[in-house]
Amino acid sequence: QVRLVESGGGLVQAGGSLRLSCAASERTLSNLNMAWFRQAPGKEREFVAAFHWSSGNTYYAESVKDRFAMSRDNTKNTVFLQMNSLKPEDTAVYYCAASTGIVPITRPSAASSWGQGTQVTVSS
Repeated sequence: QVRLVESGGGLVQAGGSLRLSCAASERTLSNLNMAWFRQAPGKEREFVAAFHWSSGNTYYAESVKDRFAMSRDNTKNTVFLQMNSLKPEDTAVYYCAASTGIVPITRPSAASSWGQGTQVTVSS
């Protein structure tokens, strides 16, 4: 397992932007699949974006494609989620996840480590 710490959440108006960060401590990002999920009150945790180490591919949920972008800074062992054109329905707690498994983390069950979450609230 790896310790993950998210930051960057907050309150923003609809149409605005936020950038979330997820720092992996005590190890590098090498051979780590990374992902972002979110969970709104009363709803299940849902997939947002994932980076698959072995293929180098990045995957996005349809609801955020073309608005969100996942990136990484290997020198800082940190991944980012740039969120643009935010909508009220993007309001949720956002979680960072990691695994060393074979498949990308597009389901919560594929993750072996989770961050504590960061709140994102988008006002209309």
